[in-house]
Amino acid sequence: MLPDRPFNASLRWDRSWSALRLPAPDTAVRDQLLANYQSADRAYHSLQHLAECFARFDEVEALVRESGEVQVALWFHDAVYDTHRNDNEAASATWAGAVTRAVGVTEAVAGRIERLILATRHDAMPSDPDQALLVDIDLAILGAPADRFDEYEAQIRREYGWVPEGEFRAGRDAILQRLLARPFIYSSAPFRARFENAARANLTRASARLQRRHGGIHE
Repeated sequence: MLPDRPFNASLRWDRSWSALRLPAPDTAVRDQLLANYQSADRAYHSLQHLAECFARFDEVEALVRESGEVQVALWFHDAVYDTHRNDNEAASATWAGAVTRAVGVTEAVAGRIERLILATRHDAMPSDPDQALLVDIDLAILGAPADRFDEYEAQIRREYGWVPEGEFRAGRDAILQRLLARPFIYSSAPFRARFENAARANLTRASARLQRRHGGIHE
């Protein structure tokens, strides 16, 4: 699941704004985003995740209607990430909206970028094609090879290290079960064809692991 080539943040940043047909914001914005993604409290929602997302984006870019909007949304989709709060996507969307409006995008474009980011709450199946592709890019990790998926699960646990073990297991399993209960995990045909079966196998295995007990105590 690792990108085939190193992630060049500066080049990707410039390319993303070029696709939006606007000059990139001050490099301080990019540097702050990169600092956030490299924060010590992020084990999964990190620069590795951002690089993986852009690797998946490159594979489906021809299917994206508004490439610049989706790329900028990817940059900001985890701009704010704090496991103690429940408004990360909303805060990330607000930041993206402020930055994009400052460089001169129309209100319609800024609004679409904000909605792309809000779609990564994964609380509903997206109906907009670009939202569907972005959400599937974000969820592609679920269909990763087993070793990368297991690494991802361990990374999520580290991000929630402050949550007691039993509470974490119950909450995490509930999330996995909600994903498995969907008719489809992925919203777009390309991701469904490539990742659906692997994602269901990974999630089923992870759920069983979370529910496994030894001597009446979660392992």
